[in-house]
Amino acid sequence: MTIESSELEKLFFQAKDLLAQLISTPSFSKGEEETADLIEQFFSRKGISTERSGNNVWAYNKHFDPDKPCLLLNSHHDTVKPNEGYTNEPFDPIEKDGKLFGLGSNDAGGCLVSLISTFCYFYNKDLSYNLILVASAEEEISGKNGIESILDELPDFELAIVGEPTLMDLAVAEKGLMVIDAKVKGKAGHAAREEGENALYKALDDLLVIRDFQFERESVFLGKTKVSATVIQAGSQHNVIPDTCTFTLDVRVTDSYTLEEALEELRSHLKAELVPRSLRLNSSKVPDGHKILKVAEKLNLRQYGSPTLSDQALIPYPSVKIGPGDSARSHTADEFIFINEIRQGIEGYISIINTYLSI
Repeated sequence: MTIESSELEKLFFQAKDLLAQLISTPSFSKGEEETADLIEQFFSRKGISTERSGNNVWAYNKHFDPDKPCLLLNSHHDTVKPNEGYTNEPFDPIEKDGKLFGLGSNDAGGCLVSLISTFCYFYNKDLSYNLILVASAEEEISGKNGIESILDELPDFELAIVGEPTLMDLAVAEKGLMVIDAKVKGKAGHAAREEGENALYKALDDLLVIRDFQFERESVFLGKTKVSATVIQAGSQHNVIPDTCTFTLDVRVTDSYTLEEALEELRSHLKAELVPRSLRLNSSKVPDGHKILKVAEKLNLRQYGSPTLSDQALIPYPSVKIGPGDSARSHTADEFIFINEIRQGIEGYISIINTYLSI
């Protein structure tokens, strides 16, 4: 099932137009109402029914059959806030030098509109699989009102294809994230006398361990699990020995560990009390032998492990991350996507799904 050039061009232009509308519409995390409306209106004009919960919008292919296996096509329509380095208007979709500029153009608007056009291409076809397109909210903050909030309303999936800018390389593994609040207790005393037990100095012992810490297990695709100390707080007066020191740990966890296992390994080496803020944002890796790996080989897609977090962390099914654009452009001033990358994204997604259906 190959796509004709005229049909590809039609899909490309509708995707580019939708992306320009999305760029023009502010959609910071937790405030994506208007872009959710735009996506609903886009599908409505095409006669495609949608469902919505909060700012998450999803649609099923026309010939949905509950007895068929399901593929999830997912990307997000929220953005971060523009940084102060912008020289362009972040909500003005400017076309220049083969690029489309604007906030969210690269992360992940180009992926989202490419997946939407791909879904439209397959919508009327009677396939051996169901396709479900989800435009999710709150991805940039891993919010609880994002894709996680609607999973119970969706069927189980054999595979999720998550649209994020990867230069159309295939991320078959992704690091998870665990943020830990650490607390060290000492004893208050007067700084002028030999009194008290300085919690700052006790915390320093742990911080020196963290600086050089190496987790025991290593991942083939993702390398080492990494822990970094990022925030510290202690004391309130210059002449009082602090009795408490708190610090924050950022832990990027590979598929070699569950979040709980990484936490226990840290606890075995540190004296501080460690309390994770959540155990939601898991690492992922496609199981050996999964069909998508055969697709990657057949299409010569470069496979790699991604250090950046996405909705994959919240999807409890085998998943891959792939899309037009470049992760290095995400969250940068004067964000852009090459216009031709959108066309390549649509063509690439269609090729992946066609190949998956043929195996």
